[in-house]
Amino acid sequence: MNKQTFFFYDLETSGLSPRDDRIMQFAGQRTDLDLNPIGEPINVLLKINDDTLPSPSAIMVTKITPQSTLRDGLTEAEFAKFVTEEVFTPNTIAVGYNTVRFDDEFMRHLFWRTFYDPYEFEWKDGRSRWDLLDVVRLTRALRPEGINWPVTEDGKATNRLELITKLNNISHEHAHDAEADVQASIDVARLIRDKQPDLFNFLFKIRGKNDVKKIVNLENKTPFVYACGRYSAEHEKTTVAFPLTAGQNGNVMVFDLRYNLEEMDPEKTYPIVKELCLNKCPAVAPLGVLDKADGWKKIGLTKETVDKNLEILLTHPEFAEKMREKVENHPEYAPSIDPESALYDGFLNDRDRIRCEAVRNAKENELADFNPEFVDERLPELLLHYKAKNFPRTLTSDEEEKWQAYRHARLERQAPKFLLELEKVTDDYIKEELRLYYESLNDSDYS
Repeated sequence: MNKQTFFFYDLETSGLSPRDDRIMQFAGQRTDLDLNPIGEPINVLLKINDDTLPSPSAIMVTKITPQSTLRDGLTEAEFAKFVTEEVFTPNTIAVGYNTVRFDDEFMRHLFWRTFYDPYEFEWKDGRSRWDLLDVVRLTRALRPEGINWPVTEDGKATNRLELITKLNNISHEHAHDAEADVQASIDVARLIRDKQPDLFNFLFKIRGKNDVKKIVNLENKTPFVYACGRYSAEHEKTTVAFPLTAGQNGNVMVFDLRYNLEEMDPEKTYPIVKELCLNKCPAVAPLGVLDKADGWKKIGLTKETVDKNLEILLTHPEFAEKMREKVENHPEYAPSIDPESALYDGFLNDRDRIRCEAVRNAKENELADFNPEFVDERLPELLLHYKAKNFPRTLTSDEEEKWQAYRHARLERQAPKFLLELEKVTDDYIKEELRLYYESLNDSDYS
């Protein structure tokens, strides 16, 4: 069996929404578990499709124009095949800086659009994932010694990657270029491992859902330490939380024991009560970690405060039931009318899984007459989009007409925001490239 390896990766995208925006650059580097590089770095562009207007604000940051992706990029189908066969191989641990909440979501949606399983790269055949951002947060909160930590101009703590690298003399010349950010992430991982190896190794060990459940357990509820971006920077994004009740998809609603329930505004519970996603590598630790190195003081809490607030919370069992009902009535993702955005509208059955495999394995000359009998109503239209964007010559005249109608409607929805942002672009070259790209998408029946 292959040994476990890390694959550090980073994306640059056309915007911030995994459902609506698209990947424009993918970069990565494989390392062993000691963070030594294995092989050469990977850096590829993806062709932006002609149904997508990128956010000019995003392009100002990344400097990746649509024209450069069309000239040098892979189609989504080519890219999905490449990363499945060459990158997310068995026993690979996918890792990066905020990858779990951002990059992984873009990858899931791309796999969905290209008829690959959206989740297998995270778990199948010994694969797993990890995220350095919450590791950084908990390290800063509990074991900051030996590392220089950045603050904003007004004195607030910040964990931006390019600032951590700068303060710790780590080379990072091209922040927001995916390849540069990958190398910076590896270097920051080395920094934390070298300065605080016990915490680094502990968080690596418990990155999986089942290990997290041993700490965040609804059957044996105990307070635990939790670092999360939703918590206040004043206390290093870290608090003592308590498992309250079941959330969506097997997650857990947790209560911030920094607060007294009886002093809360019942209409403003978030983020005092929030959903902890067990499968998103949360940075959690047993309460005993605070007994070392002035842990309680570092996060601005005392054991007496936590004990008092927990005692009050437990006298109100109706509160947990109220929170459970609230989350059940507010699903994370509303149903989508667009099949490309409908990843979370339901799982596929085994029959459709087999047909999806046949789609992605079909050669271009086979797709023209390929009409699998899908059960899931999302898939026939998704197949039309897959053919249009990756193998346009396979479309019949009727399919071409349907695709153009969809494409024009999607562009019309995106155009107002695109044009508003375009006016604010200060780089003349990028502004002209985006204007030319926008005009290239116009035709006689779209303006």
